[in-house]
Amino acid sequence: MQAYHIDRFGSVDGIARRESEDLRPGPREILMRVRASSLNYRDLMVIKGGGRGPAKLGVIPLSDGAGEVAAVGAQVTRVKVGDWIIGTFHPRWFGGPISGDYLTDRLGANLDGMLADCAVLSEEALVPMPRHLSFEEAATLPCAAVTAWVALTGHRRVTAGDTVLTLGSGGVSVFALQVAQILGARVIVTTSSPEKAERLKALGAAEVINYRETPNWDEKVRAVTEGRGVDCIVEIGGPGTIAMSLKALAVGGHVSLIGGSLTPSGTGLDPSLLTGRGITLGSISVGSRADFEAMNRAITAHRLRPVIDRAFPFADAKGAYRHFESRAHFGKVVIAHG
Repeated sequence: MQAYHIDRFGSVDGIARRESEDLRPGPREILMRVRASSLNYRDLMVIKGGGRGPAKLGVIPLSDGAGEVAAVGAQVTRVKVGDWIIGTFHPRWFGGPISGDYLTDRLGANLDGMLADCAVLSEEALVPMPRHLSFEEAATLPCAAVTAWVALTGHRRVTAGDTVLTLGSGGVSVFALQVAQILGARVIVTTSSPEKAERLKALGAAEVINYRETPNWDEKVRAVTEGRGVDCIVEIGGPGTIAMSLKALAVGGHVSLIGGSLTPSGTGLDPSLLTGRGITLGSISVGSRADFEAMNRAITAHRLRPVIDRAFPFADAKGAYRHFESRAHFGKVVIAHG
């Protein structure tokens, strides 16, 4: 089996491709032939030695992958050989509230991930693929798409007629734009370039604000909502944007905090932005298998297709990392395994 391993932390050069031992599924496990994988920001942080939670040298990187069932172990009942499947981001979070126990299993960090010919997964740690998607499209879903789905349907469900604000054009933000629309919301997006603005409009954004040209973009958001503000914000910008996001929020609105939105610790916020307006904030840690399944039903019903910036061959996985690291991508960066 061919697989990439993290031989040292610090940079993309720390991953190496080599022959690994063939895998066999145990009881209640399946062997996935990985057909495609995709990159997330956390994957970049893992190889640099950062990110949250444990990581270990020698591990196979990447949390997200799609493929087909190549073999099954004893007592497997949820899938059969030949089924098209996607791995879940949290292998043991099947539904209900999140638990600290679920966060200790981290594919591509302390558990072998998807940058390999094959992967062994618990039969409980996967979902069926929406059949209108390619393997490359399906591989984009486990982290970024589920995060966007939960950000808009979790703590406060976006409904028809709401207005949503998303920041930028990375994987989570583009999925949030797409998901918000199938929920019936109007979407406002911030970006840094005219080229990306045109692509966001083509995807259905009602308003696109160039934050380089309009540094006080919160004022523009309020202007285009007739002074009301937005109902929900998918906040990925971090300490540089959270204060403006709160100013752009309507009374009774909600902010979904993605990843390390409030890091570094000690970020100062005006308390008046957090009190007296009935607003809520919720931190998103991707989602459960039940969330993934609910999202896939919506994706199938609306024939939603993920936006792929570029697909790299398995032999050029380092090129995929470097392209992702450049932050020039629009949507998702994918690795096609063949």
